[in-house]
Amino acid sequence: MHGHYQLSHQRSYQFVALLVQVRSLHIVTDGSPEPLNQIRALIDIIMGDLPIKTPPVEAPFPLTEVDKWVLSLTDDEFHYHDWEDLKKIIGENNLSVLKRKPSDLRRYMTWTSETKAQYGSMTNYLLVHRLPKAWGSPPFTPTSSVPFDDKSDYSVLVNDWPYGLAPGIIHIVVWSRTVIDTESETGDMTAQSRQVVSDFVNKFFVDKLGPEGEAKVLWFKNWVALQSVRALEHIHVMVKDVSKELLEEWTKELDVRRVTTAKVV
Repeated sequence: MHGHYQLSHQRSYQFVALLVQVRSLHIVTDGSPEPLNQIRALIDIIMGDLPIKTPPVEAPFPLTEVDKWVLSLTDDEFHYHDWEDLKKIIGENNLSVLKRKPSDLRRYMTWTSETKAQYGSMTNYLLVHRLPKAWGSPPFTPTSSVPFDDKSDYSVLVNDWPYGLAPGIIHIVVWSRTVIDTESETGDMTAQSRQVVSDFVNKFFVDKLGPEGEAKVLWFKNWVALQSVRALEHIHVMVKDVSKELLEEWTKELDVRRVTTAKVV
């Protein structure tokens, strides 16, 4: 082999490692995207197009190949997700390529490690500080068996650790104490649960934005393998160019979500 086709011994060993990793990837063909982004990232690393940076030895949650690549970047090198990018990613259900800004990802990893050390789990932290006290502890007893059917069964919050988004885009998380059914094989939503969530998003978010509402709202639910908080059901909603007042209306705590206590006479 000659010129740029010649591989050093080190690259040869890396190429063998690449083949091993590619063969180990599970290609899903029944609705979830094929992990081509992982293959491309590995190939780019082998061919020297991406800098290699070893992620922390003990990551607080499983790092995707995209996460590992992001950790090799500076914030200046990072490309933010704009609205068209999000539409394409969510439309193709290619959720594994969603990424946080490098400095945010590092802070999120540190915060997650510290939070787990203090509270034992992310679930415990959320139950103490972010979710309605009336929910109690898992397993929950929802008012309705249908997700988002009853106001007491969900909580709308701005994401504390959003993805790297262009200005004007807000990342919201809607937590549910009702189970959202998923396919056991893929971890993705069933057709029925997808319709239930879509109806809720349209009623709660889209309709409040008027005639252009549909163009300002995107939503998705991470497959189980991509969730950093697996014990608590939640969906992600992206909204574009919404007012502060409407955002506050969406995220205000309702009386039905508060703990009620009997008055002592």
